[in-house]
Amino acid sequence: MNELTDLSYALDTFYFLICGVLVMWMAAGFSMLEAGLVRSKNTAEILTKNIALFAIACTMYLLVGYYIMYSSSAGGFLPNLGFLIGAENSVDAVTAGGDDAPYYSMRSDFFFQVVFVATAMSIVSGAVAERMKLWAFLAFAVVMTAFIYPVSGYWTWGGGWLSEVGYSDYAGSGIVHLAGAAAALAGVIVLGPRKGKYGKDGSIHAIPGANMPLATLGTFILWMGWFGFNGGSELKLAAVDSANNVAQVFVNTNAAAAGGVIAALILAKLWFRKADLTMALNGALAGLVAITADPLSPTALGATIIGAVGGIIVVAAIVTLDKVKLDDPVGAISVHGVVGIWGVLAVPLTNDGASFGAQLIGIVGIFAWVFLASLVVWLILKAIMGIRVSEEEEYEGVDIAECGLEAYPEFGIKK
Repeated sequence: MNELTDLSYALDTFYFLICGVLVMWMAAGFSMLEAGLVRSKNTAEILTKNIALFAIACTMYLLVGYYIMYSSSAGGFLPNLGFLIGAENSVDAVTAGGDDAPYYSMRSDFFFQVVFVATAMSIVSGAVAERMKLWAFLAFAVVMTAFIYPVSGYWTWGGGWLSEVGYSDYAGSGIVHLAGAAAALAGVIVLGPRKGKYGKDGSIHAIPGANMPLATLGTFILWMGWFGFNGGSELKLAAVDSANNVAQVFVNTNAAAAGGVIAALILAKLWFRKADLTMALNGALAGLVAITADPLSPTALGATIIGAVGGIIVVAAIVTLDKVKLDDPVGAISVHGVVGIWGVLAVPLTNDGASFGAQLIGIVGIFAWVFLASLVVWLILKAIMGIRVSEEEEYEGVDIAECGLEAYPEFGIKK
């Protein structure tokens, strides 16, 4: 019996770690997607943001974030404050068996959770691209990953008050994606649009990205990483029912992404008379975000439909945000925020254990906390250090102004 327990513990721990690695790989996906969708003069800076925010997220969540999220009393509103990630499971605790015995390493749990925090912060970087000061962004990342995200994470996955009211979010359409989008929205409002994006007459001027192959590669990397994002959220593998669940989650995750691409591409063709690649890419991500709240309960066809609705919503949301002059270069707020809401609301359609009332409470609670807390932080940073580069620096490109180098220096060579 102990040998079987040891094997189960080892397998679940290994699976958890590998899924965490897949989610970590999503950091590369966000980097490539955002680098492809910004102008070439801003590429090095957006890449610097992405690797730096990942390092900050890992460090701050290690120091305080994980403790806040998982060391507080059940059903509470205010989390306990503390440091570091606690002790590892003892051999005796694992081999004792029973319902209370841990079935994976605590370190594997931390590793899986920390890459989720980095994902939430990555959402912000694309929305504020091309005009935000690098160090203001990194200062916000410290607060977001150490405190803002862990508090709402405690309310939900950490056993706080939202989990008590019945809020259901399997892998984080609301907890991760809506939270990241809410922080991004607050930043975009305080920051303002890029120069030349909106005319005084109300016109909207498209600012194309520099590298569509790179953006497409980033989307495929994110699609791949999402199997770890959703699949790992089953939390275990070494049992027949868990293994079947993981397989269903993988199938549904893939189906939803495919549905999102097809729906977004068709709508773009009908609306714009063109097969818009950027809309297809965002359609894939929208499908993935939509299914993340519950990738287990629907059938594969149901997941395809949920993803397709997400693909339709994201196209409409991107157009609508432009009309109200909220400048989001990569469509992050639409993909992760608007479609994140759809994903949370879609859960009761296939999951009898969820209710629309509890899901709405969760949406409002997460959005209100993250948006308001982020707005306060952005305003403080604006007052203390400023958050926007000068008009001249924006014109020349933030690569030179913030990083002192260009991603594509040969473009500037005079022959």
